[in-house]
Amino acid sequence: MRRELVTFVIAFCVLPRYSDTAVMVHLAIPSADLLSGKMYPQIAYSAGVNALKIVLTSCILSTIACAQAVKSGPWVMQDSRTTAGLRGIHSVGGGVVWASGTDDTVLRTEDSGYMWQSCEMPPGAEELDFRGIWAWDADNAIVMSSGPGEQSRLYKTTDGCSHWSLLYTNPDKAGFWDAIAFSDKENGFLFGDPVDGKLTLFRTADGGKTWQRIASADLSTGGKDLGAFAASNSAMVLVGPVFGKISAPWLATGGLGGPFIYRGGIDCTMSIAHSHPEQCLNNWTFDKDQIPITGNSSAAGVFSLALYPQHQGVIHAVTVGGNYTKPNESAGTAASTSDGGQHWTAATKPPHGYRSTVAWDADAKAWIAAGTNGSDISYDDGKSWQPLDDGNWNALSLPWIVGPKGRIAKLGALPHPK
Repeated sequence: MRRELVTFVIAFCVLPRYSDTAVMVHLAIPSADLLSGKMYPQIAYSAGVNALKIVLTSCILSTIACAQAVKSGPWVMQDSRTTAGLRGIHSVGGGVVWASGTDDTVLRTEDSGYMWQSCEMPPGAEELDFRGIWAWDADNAIVMSSGPGEQSRLYKTTDGCSHWSLLYTNPDKAGFWDAIAFSDKENGFLFGDPVDGKLTLFRTADGGKTWQRIASADLSTGGKDLGAFAASNSAMVLVGPVFGKISAPWLATGGLGGPFIYRGGIDCTMSIAHSHPEQCLNNWTFDKDQIPITGNSSAAGVFSLALYPQHQGVIHAVTVGGNYTKPNESAGTAASTSDGGQHWTAATKPPHGYRSTVAWDADAKAWIAAGTNGSDISYDDGKSWQPLDDGNWNALSLPWIVGPKGRIAKLGALPHPK
C-alpha cells in the first residue's frame, strides 16, 4: 500500500509541474525506502531525505486538496494562477480552452484545466483589457482587447501562444469593440459601439488578416443613445450560414435608448447570386427588435445572446441582461424567442439577478446564465429559471465559466429540474 500511495502521489502531483524532478524521484526511489529514510547512491548527493519528505508531504496535501475540490454550486473551481479579471473564455473541445482578461492576460490549457499556461503577450499590450477570445485549436487563436480607439485591437497566435502578431487596430478614435465571432477559420465578424450614429461592424474572409466595414443603413441607431456591452464576448452571435459558408450576425444592444436585437441577413436575388456573388456581400440588412429586458439606462440592456441549434429551420434564442449596477434585481433579466426573433417574451420566473452571459447546454438540454451574483438554469427554453450558485461570474463557454480575480470553474453535476 505504501508503494502504491507514494508512487501515485509523486506521479500525479509532481510530474505535471516539475517533470524532471518527479521522474527522477519516481524511478530511483522505492516508496518503502523513501519513507524509511533510505536513499539510492545515484541521488544521495542531489537531494536530502528531508527535502524528499517535504516533497512527499506537499504532494499528499495537494492530493487531499484535489479530493476536496472547492465548488460553487455545480461549478468546480480551478487554479488559474492569476488575479486578472477574466471576461474571455472559449472552449474548443478535446480539453483545449482559452481565456483572457485584464492586464494583457491570456490563459491556455490543453488538459481540461489541470494546468493553465499564462501566455506572454508582445510589447505594447501590457495594459490592454482582453475581453474576448476566439480559438480553433490548441495552436490558433485571436484575442480582442476592448477600449477607446486604438486600445481596441486584435492579436493572433498560430503556435499555441508562443508568438503573437498584431492583426488589426481600431481605426475609429471614438470606437470601442465589444465582441468577435467566427463561423469557420476564414469568416468572422467584429462588433463595436456606434460611431457616427451607426453600430460598428466589420467582416473578414481571410481569418482576420483584413477587415471590411459593413456600411448598412440598417445599423443606424435611429438617433437613440445605444451601445453594446463588452462583458462576455457574447453581445453578438452568428446565424446561418446565409450565403455559402458565411453566417449572419445578430447584435445585442442596450443603453438609454433601450434594449434591441439587430438581426442580420443578406438581400440578394438568385440572379445576382449566380452572376455577381460578391455583390451580395455588400447588401447586408438588419431587422431591429425591441426586447423585454431592463433598459433606459447606460448600465442596462441586453448583455448576452445565444442560440439553440436550429430544428426544422426554426431558430430559438435567449437573451439576458439587466442593470449591472443593480446586480440583485431580477426583473427584466431574461427573454426568449421561438420563432427566429419575430416575437420575444420575457421570462415568467427570471434569473435571480443581472446576467452578463448565457449559453445552451446540449447535454442537459437547458440554458445556463450567469452574472455577478451567481448563475441560473432554465429547463423550459428560457421561460423560468432556478438558481445554481451565488458566485461572481462574467462569461461562459460551456462547460467553463470565468469571473473576476482569476476565477475559473468547470461545470459538474447539475440539479434536477424543480
